[in-house]
Amino acid sequence: MSILKIEGIHKSFSGVEVLRDINLEVEKGEIHAIVGENGAGKSTLMKIISGEYEPTAGKIFVKSEEKRFSSPLDAIQDGISLIHQEFSLVPQLTVCENIYLGKEPTKNVFFFKIVNHIKMVEDSRSVLSNLEASHINTQSKIKDLSVADKQLVEIAKALSFNSEILIMDEPTAALTLKETDTLFAILKRLKENGVTILFISHRLEEIFEIADRVTVLRNGEHITTKNISDVSMEEIVRMMVGRSMKNRFPPKVDHKVGAVVLKVEGTTSEPHFRNVSFELRKGEILGIAGLVGCGNSQLGESLFGLKDMEGKMYLDSVEIKIKEPTDAITHRIFLVPEDRHTLGLILQRDVKENHSLPNLDFLSRFGFIKRRKEKKSVMATVEYLNTKITSINQRVENLSGGNQQKVVLGKWLARSPKILILDEPTRGIDVGSKYEIYKFIYDQAFKGISIIIISSEMEEVINLSDRILVMSEGRITGELSPSEATQERILALAVKRKED
Repeated sequence: MSILKIEGIHKSFSGVEVLRDINLEVEKGEIHAIVGENGAGKSTLMKIISGEYEPTAGKIFVKSEEKRFSSPLDAIQDGISLIHQEFSLVPQLTVCENIYLGKEPTKNVFFFKIVNHIKMVEDSRSVLSNLEASHINTQSKIKDLSVADKQLVEIAKALSFNSEILIMDEPTAALTLKETDTLFAILKRLKENGVTILFISHRLEEIFEIADRVTVLRNGEHITTKNISDVSMEEIVRMMVGRSMKNRFPPKVDHKVGAVVLKVEGTTSEPHFRNVSFELRKGEILGIAGLVGCGNSQLGESLFGLKDMEGKMYLDSVEIKIKEPTDAITHRIFLVPEDRHTLGLILQRDVKENHSLPNLDFLSRFGFIKRRKEKKSVMATVEYLNTKITSINQRVENLSGGNQQKVVLGKWLARSPKILILDEPTRGIDVGSKYEIYKFIYDQAFKGISIIIISSEMEEVINLSDRILVMSEGRITGELSPSEATQERILALAVKRKED
């Protein structure tokens, strides 16, 4: 039985058509994957279904009844909830306050209505219990929860609306393997209870584990919908990118690894990591692997001056002090952060401004930006990275994830980096954009730039790195060469405990 049907959906922004004649039927009680490259139209389509956008043309049917949503509240009232990759929770409020925010149960006290806090707590416990998440304290503040528990609160919040259709955008992006398994078990239980789930993910291996059917979008068009049992990963990739991609990684480029550029001795930043020492050579791609929470991201941030760190750092055998990002920038050490939205970009600004803001020292004179030089600089990086934009005045928030990441990379390329620290460089990015970023990494190493790749994707680290360090519980637990590195060996080191 079809619970959701969309017919002839079109959507344009400022005359640019981003969705063209999309037709799709979703069955009740199925997990339906939506895949496509960044910019394929997945997010736009999901926002139309959930009421955030109105379509330029087309129809939406819920349980065979035509609907027109002018706001997310309209969609919620018809049983559709969208759980964004970036959580919509209020950090300073408690779990129960977030679950029932805007629909708090009330009681009459004399002539007034006040929030019935006892009922809100009891109802929150009931919803969480149905998700087998009773370990979450309804009185805890959201800011004190793990990422996995925040994800569960988001689901509980949606279910508190009696939602029959859950749209989940990259729900596993920041979860560990164990947390992902737990989430999948919950989604399967929801499916058994008749809840329909639209599941967006760039991790194609997850699609084959969790989905019943898969829909592929490309360039704003519906390419196909198939049973997951009737299609291979290679076929999905080919349909996503419009061409055959036999290899997910480009051929490795021979590059010379030279003398030691960076030496780190006994660095500590409690409670994240302690007594970390390593060397990085000229033109080397050094992978730092580990599970989420192992301290490798905090190490990268500390090397860039975003976190306080004790210990010694030597650049070309000369001791340096990195107390803040301006110190790192002075030494041509740059970070592409894991959270590009918060630490890497100003989403409400355009491509040109995001490129120029950290580079005003050489793009301006006497307080005035040299517009011709600015345009030349931003266009050079846009063309080099093949960044897909309508113009350099396009707002960054309207770009796909892969193109946003290229903007972050481009602003540092303009400063001729000596060391690039790439923290989860392909998180939330489609296979085509990943391939381009991998080629960029090889090209930079070939030019003699030293690169640190921090990633929880073991396949990525194995295929890209000249040498691999593995971290667990804030310390380095092993070093591997690519020839001896396997996912099993990395995982064994990544779960190694202090007492081992």
